[in-house]
Amino acid sequence: MPRDVDPRLLRGFVAAAEELHFTRAAARLYVAQQALSRDVRRLERALDASLFVRTTRQVALTPEGELLLPLARRVLRAHEELASAFGAGAGPRVLLVDVNTDGPGTGRTVLERARDLAPDCELMARFESGLTHAAAEITAGRLDVSFGYADGLDPAQAARLDRCPVRYEPLAVLLPRGHRLAGCGAVPLDGLAGEAVYAGAGNPRTREWTGLASELFAGRGIAVAPPAPVAMGKEEFGRVMAKTRNPVLVSVDFPDMPGSVKRPLTGPVPLSPLSMVWRRGFEHPGLDALRTAAAALAAEHGWLTAPPGGWIPESCRRTGAWAAGSRGGADGAGGAIPEVPGR
Repeated sequence: MPRDVDPRLLRGFVAAAEELHFTRAAARLYVAQQALSRDVRRLERALDASLFVRTTRQVALTPEGELLLPLARRVLRAHEELASAFGAGAGPRVLLVDVNTDGPGTGRTVLERARDLAPDCELMARFESGLTHAAAEITAGRLDVSFGYADGLDPAQAARLDRCPVRYEPLAVLLPRGHRLAGCGAVPLDGLAGEAVYAGAGNPRTREWTGLASELFAGRGIAVAPPAPVAMGKEEFGRVMAKTRNPVLVSVDFPDMPGSVKRPLTGPVPLSPLSMVWRRGFEHPGLDALRTAAAALAAEHGWLTAPPGGWIPESCRRTGAWAAGSRGGADGAGGAIPEVPGR
């Protein structure tokens, strides 16, 4: 066993192990695929171990690779902490904050307020588009904070995160121009009966969103649209939408897309319980600023007060403790929040 292993080699190994695809891993690291393959071979020689099984169709970790992966992650985290502690000014490192999309939204609003509260912290936006994927990035140490429907995460994944409620986020539907419902000011849920609505089905990054949609649509005659190509950016998203012609379930703050119109959903108003999540036990002054900003904005705009008669997922109704404004018991999946006098 060598006494020293170049962290760059470990970084390349971790990327390849997580992607199980050398082209994607190289793109993630901004290196040529040949350079990444060369570094992996150097690491294998240094460790005298075979780390990957490669065929023309797939890449898989060997038992030695499975053993190395958590150790390599631990070493890289230690290198990051060392660099942060003895970097320029020895101040807190950059905080990477996933705000879901490169546009307006709840996460972006919280981030901008936090930047005002902590001007000496560097809060850097990321756009991961899906809490399932972002949560994996957080636990792996490549991301610090994200926003989304945390109750829809796998329990084992959620157990490694801390979170705080941010907003009951109203949902909307993105409709292709010319759709039969595009002329409505708001779209009643029953009006979508017979439609197939896209909600990220088949996208491994957004499993929590597909699960929320499946629960919302159940018993209403609305189908979850089949998988479509994952489109990055407005132009590609608009092109795919123009091909499928399926409505898309989004939040009310989702950015406008070419060739479509966004309409709020009603009857009842469906709500996504949006949380902010981070690694369990993680501390950073920028995280403190984000939590303070989220609480202040929620108080100013009533984000944690669900509208009477609104719909929330059963998981939140069952616990009754997602947010201070959550009331009502578990009266069946997809039930409405009962009206409360004085609310």
